[in-house]
Amino acid sequence: MEQQIPVTTAGTGPRIPTPDQIRRAPKVLLHDHLDGGLRPETVVELAAACGYQGLPTTDPKELGEWFREAADSGSLVRYLETFAHTCAVMQTREALIKVAADCAEDLAADGVVYAEVRYAPEQHLEAGLSLDEVVEAVQEGFRLGEANARAAGHRIRVGTLITAMRHAARSQEIAELANRHRDSGVVGFDIAGAEAGYPPTRHQAAFDYLKGENNHFTIHAGEAFGLPSIWEALQCCGADRLGHGVRIVDDITVGEDGTVELGRLAAYVRDKRIPLEMCPTSNIQTGAAASYAEHPIGLLSRLKFRVTVNTDNRLMSGTSMSREFGHVVDAFGYTLGDLEWFTVNAMKSAFLPFDERLAMISDVIKPGYAELKAEWLFSAGTGGN
Repeated sequence: MEQQIPVTTAGTGPRIPTPDQIRRAPKVLLHDHLDGGLRPETVVELAAACGYQGLPTTDPKELGEWFREAADSGSLVRYLETFAHTCAVMQTREALIKVAADCAEDLAADGVVYAEVRYAPEQHLEAGLSLDEVVEAVQEGFRLGEANARAAGHRIRVGTLITAMRHAARSQEIAELANRHRDSGVVGFDIAGAEAGYPPTRHQAAFDYLKGENNHFTIHAGEAFGLPSIWEALQCCGADRLGHGVRIVDDITVGEDGTVELGRLAAYVRDKRIPLEMCPTSNIQTGAAASYAEHPIGLLSRLKFRVTVNTDNRLMSGTSMSREFGHVVDAFGYTLGDLEWFTVNAMKSAFLPFDERLAMISDVIKPGYAELKAEWLFSAGTGGN
């Protein structure tokens, strides 16, 4: 992407978007966990409904703060432990519908026009639901949330990624589940959970099955574990995208004079346009990055990797797509043109049919950003220059 510098009156240059413009900008989200994005008040409500007594507090504000503080440990393992509470209250059909509808409404209100939201059906069976019943409930919730968003004046489309847990042994079954529901809004498959000790090749049969079915899948790789995890996800398993992939920077050398040398794996990822589902706040929380300013997203974007910006877990990170965009704007001085580039990258990489991706880019994303970019022409003090 070429830096977009508008030719205007003297003294002006690339315009940094305001928080309001970021919120109104059309956004595309590829990496968001359903069980990591609950409203704190919904967690409290569902816990009361099902009799769950394990919450650290039943005050929604305090609970939201607890989740964020617990996630700020610098450890992926500790970060993942917070999900015990959200999964505990997502065990009934009604709860799953509620959580999925909330998710679609919240994303739409934040300006997200397309989202792929993932979850692991095997973690929602404790109250007697079958795997298929879990998927059907979540799909019903997403459709309800889309309708509620339209009624509120927002547009969003939600696709589902069915996830298998990498420490479990049900990936083949879950892959078949994802394939079975691919015509009702399930757009792909994923594996998630702690990387160390659970390489993606442990689930090779599931990936081979999906490839045979011409289905899509992404793999969490290169977050807490390094280049071997990325290499296996791509070269052994055949992942379409990398969940996080932040550790690809370990294969990039930056010289003291600023020159950059890509290793063969990094060059392969860039040359093949393999999408990186980057989640800045989450990466800082789990220790994959030291700060926003030091996050590899800056270097990888400059080198024209296919970088996307995502939320990961909105509850645990206390975040949204607008906040994630705001953080990278503050850290790197990104313009509306840069945010459009991230958004188009994400839409190009979505697991939707090609014609639908093109239509979203041409008819929704580009017009939305064009309108935002033009606002300076009509702002007070331009004097018609």
